[in-house]
Amino acid sequence: MTGLAFDRLAKQYDALWTSSVIGKAQRDAVWRWISPLFEPGDSILDLGCGTGEDARRLMKAGMDVCGIDASAEMVRIARERGVNARQLPLENLHSLEGCYDGAVSNFGVFNCVDSLSPVGTELGRLIRGGGCLAICIIGSFCLWETCYFLYRAQFRKAFRRWQPGGSSTSMGISIRYPSVSKICSTLQPHFRLMRWCGIGLFVPPSYVTGVSQASISRAAAADSCVAHWPLLRALSDHRLLLFTRV
Repeated sequence: MTGLAFDRLAKQYDALWTSSVIGKAQRDAVWRWISPLFEPGDSILDLGCGTGEDARRLMKAGMDVCGIDASAEMVRIARERGVNARQLPLENLHSLEGCYDGAVSNFGVFNCVDSLSPVGTELGRLIRGGGCLAICIIGSFCLWETCYFLYRAQFRKAFRRWQPGGSSTSMGISIRYPSVSKICSTLQPHFRLMRWCGIGLFVPPSYVTGVSQASISRAAAADSCVAHWPLLRALSDHRLLLFTRV
């Protein structure tokens, strides 16, 4: 179901997110943290590669990338851009072979998975000891989102991330909001959390319109200074978790 939903979104995905001012600002924030984790020559697994934006960035830095995604259409676009990608949902990692120096999963792929425990086990099998894993998830609370929808009296949307069972998008995609502690417990005993930070504290979520590019740039600069601070990081749109394979 998730793959089919993203098939319908694939052609517009880059325009709606990747190439948008907000999307670029949030992705750049992620890359400030994950760039030091990998070196040229490393083999990296891109979990939920989408149209290949992160994979191409890794490839340009001299890394060997294998991308997987549940959406056949996303994979087709990624392949057209030169990415070694295959259609494979995160839940089916058991069918993937090889040993990787690290893995990345950007912008909410883990939020679309029913059961994370088998994913953690398979990642422990696929990533070598000492390798790094970077996971960017949609946060279980976002100050921007709550204030934005409360101002518009859209109370269901304002508190949708607070629901224990998650929420559903207009495209029928079920979204869950696991806490940082839940992700960490799921990945034990294979991975140890090195640190986590907020992505999108002052930079708003992608659906917010009418904010100038200059304002987004100022918000991104502020995020780079304080979005990793305890307490403040828990107010961000996304959380970026950096792990090492033990």
